[in-house]
Amino acid sequence: MSTYQVIARKYRPQTFAEVVGQEAIVQTLKNAIEREKTAHAYLFCGTRGTGKTTLARLLAKALNCSARKGCEPCNECSSCKAIAAGNAIDVLEIDGASHRGIEDIRQINETVVFTPAAGKFKIYLIDEVHMLTKEAFNALLKTLEEPPPHAKFFFATTEIHKIPATILSRCQRYNLGRIPEEKIEMALSRIAEDLGISLEKGALALLAELSEGSLRDGESLLDQAIAYGHNPLTENILLEILGLPSRDLFFELDQAVEEGEILAAFRLGEKIYNSGKNVSHFLEELTLHYRALLLTGQGVEVKGRDKVQYKRSAARYDQGQLLHILEVLIEAEKVLRFATSQRTALEMLLLQIIRTKQPYSLPQLVEKLVALESRLETPAPPKEKSPPASRKEERVAKKTPPKPEESVKGRVDTLLRFAAKELKGTLKLE
Repeated sequence: MSTYQVIARKYRPQTFAEVVGQEAIVQTLKNAIEREKTAHAYLFCGTRGTGKTTLARLLAKALNCSARKGCEPCNECSSCKAIAAGNAIDVLEIDGASHRGIEDIRQINETVVFTPAAGKFKIYLIDEVHMLTKEAFNALLKTLEEPPPHAKFFFATTEIHKIPATILSRCQRYNLGRIPEEKIEMALSRIAEDLGISLEKGALALLAELSEGSLRDGESLLDQAIAYGHNPLTENILLEILGLPSRDLFFELDQAVEEGEILAAFRLGEKIYNSGKNVSHFLEELTLHYRALLLTGQGVEVKGRDKVQYKRSAARYDQGQLLHILEVLIEAEKVLRFATSQRTALEMLLLQIIRTKQPYSLPQLVEKLVALESRLETPAPPKEKSPPASRKEERVAKKTPPKPEESVKGRVDTLLRFAAKELKGTLKLE
């Protein structure tokens, strides 16, 4: 009985040409191999799933390959096969999270002097190197600075800020960026075609978006979707499999905001809560939805979004309103983590979003306030002196209505209090 191999392992790049989204780094490494100017220590850093360990293994294979084709490993010799299988004698892969003490590094220092058994170099590949203790890093310093000619050190980390400066200064550092969505789409499309799986365009775009720049995450999500057993895979099926809210909910919220329908907050909150969707995931998707609306309103087409539907929804908001909603959503992320009742917190969030539809936009409100303020500052015409009034005239004067400028001042004060409450301090008047 054969053991199933997940997509992320089955389709791990075996040559530099197969690496996705790190062209500049790949070209630099290939040039160093061809010119035989490889350094003794390399540090690959970046977020998860961007190819750090893959590049380290490819470099190790290329350096020890006995039948290398230019700068590419042949993947057919005993050294290449052993490295790919993870049991090469001359390439030692070490997990920095479980071998992080000074004793583990001391063993490396004691064995590094021995020449390689079969290949040209003895290579130490330490993954998650930032997990090493301070003492372990210090023990590695001397060996890392002046290793034997046959020794190479390859490090990989997701948290570069935890690496001591003394280690950084002894390595060639390569920062791997997030892989662009379009390149993840192309890679997943090739994999799906090879596996005989049909992926709709919307489903492919959704997988790339959820990957957040990590090809491995995209491959894992595709693996999960394929296990569902439906061919072709559509966007709605993916949303159901991954437990994500349908975008129809977001468009329903847009309509409720335009109409100022308060009860829609409770109706939508009930739908989301009863469906069992993760509230944090919903909030993340809602934030991306309003980000897409903001960009669409500025004439930028957001990849993976329905162009016509988002243009229609973007027309229901003004720019200031969208910016305010995004601020509300960012603050809500902190509140929802510690909320006693996530359902109530979600309903209040939706209510707050719906109430952002004001009868006046922020520029209109400022214009009205400035106009009222200018009326107050207009000097009144000089009055002629009148003879002293009698007591009866004084009593009549007390019952007369306030002067026009006093009435205007009262309305300005009311509007300012309204602005302070509704805009929560975002309006600043000099």
